[in-house]
Amino acid sequence: MRLTFENRVALVTGAGRGIGRAIALSLAAEGVHVVCVSRSESTCAAVAAEINASGGKAEALALDVGDATAVAAAGKELLERLGHVDILVNNAGITKDGLLLRMEDASWEDVLRTNLSSCFYWTKALAYGMARKRWGRIVNMTSVSGLAGNAGQANYAASKAGILGLTKSVAREFASRNITCNAVAPGFIETDMTGALTEEQKKAALANVPLKRLGRPEEIANITTYLCSEEAGYITGQVFTVDGGMVM
Repeated sequence: MRLTFENRVALVTGAGRGIGRAIALSLAAEGVHVVCVSRSESTCAAVAAEINASGGKAEALALDVGDATAVAAAGKELLERLGHVDILVNNAGITKDGLLLRMEDASWEDVLRTNLSSCFYWTKALAYGMARKRWGRIVNMTSVSGLAGNAGQANYAASKAGILGLTKSVAREFASRNITCNAVAPGFIETDMTGALTEEQKKAALANVPLKRLGRPEEIANITTYLCSEEAGYITGQVFTVDGGMVM
């Protein structure tokens, strides 16, 4: 099925690598103009260049997604220059794992700010423009850790669980303006984060995955792209778990 995207502009955070890169490439392949956001100028620029080289339309934006002032200013500039941003994919995320009793306050605050607060900042910056056009798609990247918790990840799991509440609240607030808001919860996906795991850790993780393999970034990008399309207009406030059957 060919998805429908009519003159759409998307902003994808954490687009410099992994899942974010796959989402940016997938949306661009559908003809969407993609703003690739990352803290690293080199990574988001590389993805934008890759899209443009393949005939798509993309641009790079390097900033700290957890900086409320910077996000507000960037959102304002984009809306003034591009006229509209129709799709928002809040994908940026970090981990600073550690047992709760040993976790420093900074590790808690940095993860909550980058993973959860950034979703609030970007939604606040762009949703008004969507509301004026009476069309919008917001997809927030949560995690199975936000659904089930995970020892040593109190900060990460809390940030991802918070995204669930934010997603459902935004879905209710903006439904009358034809703006949908959904969440995708990946399991163990082949990214830099899982690449840092030892073989023993991977084996232990896959023991809880019925499909017995890591997921691919493209498999997260596929459902995200669908949720951003015209065809997904009657889906909002939902959480889609893509984890090989890990959480049922």
